[in-house]
Amino acid sequence: MSPFDARPDGPSHRQSGAPAADGARGGTPEQALGRLFGIGVGPGDPELLTLKALRLLRAAPVVAYYAGPRKRGNAYTTVEEHLRADQILLPLVYPVTGRIPAPPFDYEGTMRRFYDRAADLVAGHLAAGRDVAALCEGDPFFYGSFMYLHDRLAGRFRAEVVPGVCSVVASAAAVGTPLVYRDQSMLVLAGTLPEAELERRLADADAAAIMKLGSNFEKVRRVLTRLGLAHRALYVERATMHGERIVPLAEIDPASVPYFSMLLLPGEQWQGA
Repeated sequence: MSPFDARPDGPSHRQSGAPAADGARGGTPEQALGRLFGIGVGPGDPELLTLKALRLLRAAPVVAYYAGPRKRGNAYTTVEEHLRADQILLPLVYPVTGRIPAPPFDYEGTMRRFYDRAADLVAGHLAAGRDVAALCEGDPFFYGSFMYLHDRLAGRFRAEVVPGVCSVVASAAAVGTPLVYRDQSMLVLAGTLPEAELERRLADADAAAIMKLGSNFEKVRRVLTRLGLAHRALYVERATMHGERIVPLAEIDPASVPYFSMLLLPGEQWQGA
């Protein structure tokens, strides 16, 4: 039996039938409102969940998490074994995953409305006095999906963020290579940037991590080849997760590159090491 069968989905059951909280009408002191916790669950290995994240996760009456249609999502599966049977699950299901539909599809507008609705669902529990643990892969404030809840709710409710191990350092650990030495600088880029902009930024970088590859992989590989950096690039997909792979750059099939993949350009080894 899936968790969706075993427990209410929060937004469609428990919240929809709940009476309006006094706080929403201005009659309850602020301390009666629920607290929003952004829980960084790390890159996928359940053993990388921090003790603080685990404590707050177990204590929260509501657990919110992002997921694709008919999926549980990586953040949920990372913490699943630690959830209590009486916790309310609040899946926030993305309207679009994978490749973005071509215009005239309004991707930005669709996602903005989705995050507005997700924040409304979470706010319903907070206004009713229930704490919400919002799960986030990696770290909530490092390309984390929790940021969109925080932007919409932190001004209305008490919010706390629990840092998590991010994919950049997890990938470095997976390949067993230091990222930066001494006074080197580290550049983090999204593979979604235009090709010319990627090339401009990488040209003088001491070290770099390129995220959000997926369908952008071949573009990134072209840039690295033109800059003479391909020999330094280390490819990792699903770092610390089941199915982790480390593959030479030249052997990668662009059509097979998943979203959870990364290219690392480690800094040159310090000669005094």
